[in-house]
Amino acid sequence: MKNSMIKVVRPDIRQFVINELYLIALLAIGVLCCGLEDMPWGDLPKVICLLLALYLGYSCLFLVSCRFTITGEQLIYERGVFSKRSDFIELYRVVDFKESRSFLQRFVGLKTVVVYSGDRTHPHLVMPGVHNRLPLVTIIRDRVEFNKQRKGIYEITNR
Repeated sequence: MKNSMIKVVRPDIRQFVINELYLIALLAIGVLCCGLEDMPWGDLPKVICLLLALYLGYSCLFLVSCRFTITGEQLIYERGVFSKRSDFIELYRVVDFKESRSFLQRFVGLKTVVVYSGDRTHPHLVMPGVHNRLPLVTIIRDRVEFNKQRKGIYEITNR
């Protein structure tokens, strides 16, 4: 397959809101409570709100920095905020796929795709926040079949 067939997928920012909804709500409540003057604990709620905001900011940056690149022969998972890490899955090792959509993902038009492979470092790769209209499983499946045929790899089942 040619390099022009490279597909890059990034998680949508709405997936961050879905993942951290309870902490975002807790932060909002904490910010409202910090405005009260009669706090018996002093500055403790403000410190907790600041730490929670820093955690949420880092989580958002981490999700936004994730990138899944599907080439003709590999699926590359890149992530990291301060340092970058890349993991590679050879497409001929991919065995199965799964798509799932939680209630909130269905509401905003997202899905989670899981790729199962014979890879030692990533036997299952979770790709959250993929747009529902993107036929990602079909794209990966076609490339997997092409690579298996090209390398002469056949699956033997015992059913």
